Amino acid sequence: MKEKQEVVITGMGLVTPIGNDLPTSWKNLIEGKSGCGPITDFDASSFPTRIAAEVKNFNLDIDIVDKKT
Repeated sequence: MKEKQEVVITGMGLVTPIGNDLPTSWKNLIEGKSGCGPITDFDASSFPTRIAAEVKNFNLDIDIVDKKT
């Protein structure tokens, strides 16, 4: 049998098409807002689908902290 391991949750975070943090995502979810819309991150004119749920205003290099710190 495997040993039981303890898990500790030290925080919560979300990066979603309706908000880049927990309070904003929750507020927009409750208000029924959609994160879907025309694709803006690249030219999608050659694709049959031009609608997506893009994450906006999020910089992976700045907004993600190394878990070792």
